[in-house]
Amino acid sequence: MITIKDVAKMAGVSYSTVSRAMNGIGENEEKRKRILKIANEMGYVPNKVAISLKLSRSYVIGIYFSTISRMTSPFVLHDVLTGVYSVVGSKYNVVVKGIDMHERGTLNPSCFDGIIVLTQRKEDSAFMEEVLEKKIPMVAICRTVFIDAPNVTTDEAGAMESAMNYLLENGHRKIGVIEGGPNLDSTRLRHRGWVGAVRKHGMDPQDIPFVSGSYRYASGYQGAKKLLEERPTAILCFNDEMAFGAREAIIGAGLTVPDDVSLMGFDNWEISGHSSMELTTIERNMSEIAKEGTRILLRRLDEGIVDNSRVFMDTKLIVRKTVKNLNEA
Repeated sequence: MITIKDVAKMAGVSYSTVSRAMNGIGENEEKRKRILKIANEMGYVPNKVAISLKLSRSYVIGIYFSTISRMTSPFVLHDVLTGVYSVVGSKYNVVVKGIDMHERGTLNPSCFDGIIVLTQRKEDSAFMEEVLEKKIPMVAICRTVFIDAPNVTTDEAGAMESAMNYLLENGHRKIGVIEGGPNLDSTRLRHRGWVGAVRKHGMDPQDIPFVSGSYRYASGYQGAKKLLEERPTAILCFNDEMAFGAREAIIGAGLTVPDDVSLMGFDNWEISGHSSMELTTIERNMSEIAKEGTRILLRRLDEGIVDNSRVFMDTKLIVRKTVKNLNEA
């Protein structure tokens, strides 16, 4: 059976261009006639059911976070929404929801043309399975998942290994770590990363004190207060928000960054390079991750291109002014 994709390939144009030509919109008359001629010669017959379904599209994209009420940083929320809106423009409306507030079985396919899932926990798998069962186009971003859908992610373990390596290469051995929520995949992966770096430097990870945080400012403050009892020369935080909280605790203890305690974050918030602290961190650009995920979803919605591959986005070390080189001391 000849499909619209076959016609697009033969004509050397996109799926959406053929669709517009068939509907008599958006293309010049010469191009439209050429496409219709090719379609006729190939024996293409438009699928009336598909056309009907297309005309009844909601033009709504859902963004589902693992949770909105707990653990999702407002900065992550901002970056993801900024990335999505920059791609969808005014064509689609965007609805934001939390998976932790979703009641299984209530997802209505007529409400969404597609769904972007920012997944942080293994428990999100049940929701993603429901999306696929309802045949709603989906893309998963943030963590690595193994499902029949596109996935945009980063190597979080490798990125955190780079962060710890930087502290070790600068002569730090008395290092404290403020981790994220223990039930999140990001925390488990980042833990694996810094532990790997410590072992490669011939050290025992059990000699590195660490505390669990929640990726929020207050947990960074409380975590640093506890770690300062160990008199570390550096504190590694699992995100920038906790690093800012940690700085408050360091200052409150009558110490300075980086002369007394070096500090390192993860994410590279926009304000991290513009605050008085000028935080050294790892850049994981959530806005770019969201943009790439949205582009993949729109290619499926607007052009019929289904690509369930996994895309790894780059991370990089951003060196600023919060890590002291003890090798030069």
